[in-house]
Amino acid sequence: MDRITSAIPEAGPADTAALREIDPDELARYVLDPRNPWWRRRRCAEALFRRVPEARVPELLERIRDPRESTDVRLALLAVLGHREELLPWLLHDDQRNNTSFRWRGAILKARGEAGDLTAAAELSTLAFDQWHRNKAKGRAGLDALVERHGVAAVDRLLGDRPEDRAFRVLMRHRAGEDITPALADPDVGVAYEAYSLTWDDEALRAFARDAPTVEGALWAALGLYDVTDDLDEIRAIDEALGRPRVEVQGLDAEIRAAIVHRYVPECEVRTDPRWRMEALITEPPPPTDVEGQLRRASDALARAGQSPEPPVHCGEDYGQGTGTYHVIRCAGGTVLVSMLGRFVTGSDEATQVRAPLEAAGFRWIDDDLGAITVDGLCVYWFGTRDPINVRALLFYWQD
Repeated sequence: MDRITSAIPEAGPADTAALREIDPDELARYVLDPRNPWWRRRRCAEALFRRVPEARVPELLERIRDPRESTDVRLALLAVLGHREELLPWLLHDDQRNNTSFRWRGAILKARGEAGDLTAAAELSTLAFDQWHRNKAKGRAGLDALVERHGVAAVDRLLGDRPEDRAFRVLMRHRAGEDITPALADPDVGVAYEAYSLTWDDEALRAFARDAPTVEGALWAALGLYDVTDDLDEIRAIDEALGRPRVEVQGLDAEIRAAIVHRYVPECEVRTDPRWRMEALITEPPPPTDVEGQLRRASDALARAGQSPEPPVHCGEDYGQGTGTYHVIRCAGGTVLVSMLGRFVTGSDEATQVRAPLEAAGFRWIDDDLGAITVDGLCVYWFGTRDPINVRALLFYWQD
């Protein structure tokens, strides 16, 4: 007991190595004793991975099934014992199959795959294609377990032609050493990205970039080729030969476009159009913004206009958490947001008393119409979503 409490202190991280040195039966007994703190029991359950004492399995499985048990302990035990076929009747019960809880759904599906349940194949395929990395990992693990137990063909027969099913086949062909470059032209950007992320053969990529049936396929091949060769001149030549394809966004001018492209594309989400990725790669970024100088200019302009500005505050500090790309200046005429991505400012469209002096000082006011333009095809993480968002959200971005 003392070794366990020492390895899992009330404050600070658990000593995983020390837990792995403790006898598994001692850990299992600690997990099974409800008088022990749930957070220590969870860590002990995790430390049982691949070394659960066989004699303790029935009791530990019962804890997974018991809704009165701590959810964290149940999930930790499910991750360790989900492969046990004795658990399948419980996993296949309607209560579990219909459990859509964020924490439970993926864990249950993964366990069904590890227990050999082929009926979970289609749902696991969908989970493995999820944009949430935690869900994707669970889906992949469940599918891998099914493939290991039943073979690729048996799993594949249960899938259709959905994008997630095609992504599964791309991965399986890659593991088998087959050519997956044709998937770079898949009509679904997620499937194409899967092929792009797995293809590192420069000759195959070069050939596909030349002969691809679609512009998007050629762009994915070029992007993959650059990852391998780091030869920007070759990639520029491919882009030129394709006619420099770009995502057209009505109302998005060059200044705002450049600021957004070079800030967000390098860390964009999977489903971003490859034309944005190419544009970020081969165009020059705008000059770095002198943030401190810009804030001084904005404050001075507001002060000269009699707006009594307060000191600028970063958006993370203003919200009390998180980070983002703008500062807040409160003044007599309202609240002004000053972007860190360029000379962009915004506030209420009715706040003409602050807009005019800022524009006179060289800033660009982002009004409601301009701010509402959605930047199609550029997927950015935004409060749980990974879809295109608008100009205002991008130039004045905050995330907790």
